Amino acid sequence: MPRRNSAIEYGSVTKTFHWLTALLILSAIPLGLIATNLAHRIEAGETDLIGLTTLLFSLHKTIGIAAFATALGRIIWAISQPSPGLLNGARRTEANLAGTVHWLLYGAMLITPLSGWVHHAATSGFAPIWWPLGQTLFFVPQSAVVADAASTVHFLASRVLIISILLHVAGALKHHLIDKDDTLRRMLPLAKATTTPSPAQPGHALPLVAAGIIWLGILGAGAAPALISLPANSESAAQQTAAAGDWQVENGTLALTIRQMGSDVAGKFSDWTAQISFVDDPAQDRNGSVRVEVTIGSLSLGSVTGQAMGADFFDEAKHPRAVFEADILRDGDGFVADGTLSIKGNAVPVRLPFALELNGNQADMTGEMTLDRRDFRIGASVDEAGTLAFEVGIAVALTAQRVASAN
Repeated sequence: MPRRNSAIEYGSVTKTFHWLTALLILSAIPLGLIATNLAHRIEAGETDLIGLTTLLFSLHKTIGIAAFATALGRIIWAISQPSPGLLNGARRTEANLAGTVHWLLYGAMLITPLSGWVHHAATSGFAPIWWPLGQTLFFVPQSAVVADAASTVHFLASRVLIISILLHVAGALKHHLIDKDDTLRRMLPLAKATTTPSPAQPGHALPLVAAGIIWLGILGAGAAPALISLPANSESAAQQTAAAGDWQVENGTLALTIRQMGSDVAGKFSDWTAQISFVDDPAQDRNGSVRVEVTIGSLSLGSVTGQAMGADFFDEAKHPRAVFEADILRDGDGFVADGTLSIKGNAVPVRLPFALELNGNQADMTGEMTLDRRDFRIGASVDEAGTLAFEVGIAVALTAQRVASAN
């Protein structure tokens, strides 16, 4: 079999690319659909499925990147090769429809895995890619807006991919069973085609434009919701964390890190308030107090955000807020917030050591502590640390200004 294409049939390289791409895509699609369904069941409380879901998602992502690379190679090879003409070129409407499906399919083979890859790189979460490279992409920032846009595009593109494959297969079977021509046969690995393409051949412009319009609509539909949400996402931390007290927080972060299936997952709360009373008095052990209220639903935890809100974890529907109340005590050269953290109806004594820099009426604070999720009945049904580590890292950083006394 010749390596390159001829006027009547495809060469061995094109056929290899075609069937290898088909094998990878038809493996990735069911893996993704099954894993997504299992993820929804985890959010509903079936936490025993975490291990299996992680495995399937990792397989889906790894095969998806392989499919992207193979499809890209296939398209580059196709551009360098003459393509055998259509056997039914005189049927212009049918030929244009087939051409549109082909351009949609080519686009879907690239956009579907690439958008999924961008979503993976823009967010954190379990189910790592198994290739040596690919956990991050140099042109993709860690951004919830980018992740949301990529997720929407991935969902829409995957549907276009499935529909295009079904139409492509239906067309091939129609040629083989009804028209009884060599359209399917000339792509089979060992078969030889002998039918000469029809003298009349349609142009590529109309199918390309039609497919391009569809893809522009899909990309726009993916980007639009994310762009619309930018004003809300850009709300300053000062607005999110301001509260009454001797000191008013101007900006800050409240972050957490968990370890799931051997991978760190970082997240943060975007909505929390802090009431701080503080006087720097080395002569006293107690220098003030703090009360922090956290909106659980504002947690962003990468691809496992939805799972974290479930009944077996934070149970956000029943317990929408967490509260930390503590005394501010001197602790050597630093300070410690010694008090109680209440999450999901469980009040647990905790100590948050922190460093404090005072510059006039401005205070900069940074602190870290480690909690045990079991103390708060979070993920109680997940009793294997290898699946979900018991330790949860908490990191706090804020800048506050002293509130001027009223005269």
